[in-house]
Amino acid sequence: MIEASPTQIWIIIIGMAIGTFLIRFSFLGLVGDRPLPAWLLRLLRYTPVAVLPAVVAPMLIGAKADTDPLRLFCAAVTIIIGVWTKNVLWAILTGLGLFFGLGAFLG
Repeated sequence: MIEASPTQIWIIIIGMAIGTFLIRFSFLGLVGDRPLPAWLLRLLRYTPVAVLPAVVAPMLIGAKADTDPLRLFCAAVTIIIGVWTKNVLWAILTGLGLFFGLGAFLG
């Protein structure tokens, strides 16, 4: 394992802070006072739909080869409730309630 010195760590932190600022400034500072093109607004509508599975998928599949059947079952029920009710809040609450309820019941 390679260890980094405190100076290297601070250079990385500052570099990432500058990069993050520039990415956000490109939208807010440079384009913030002008309307965005219709094609870009249409594409930006799909951002939450892409981000949510990207956040949830590693928790379902995991880093190891074995997967947790409880998590997969709760995810499947969450998807079914979401499609059935077309309500994200009900789907999330159902999935969380089922996960914690069955997790506490099954141990």
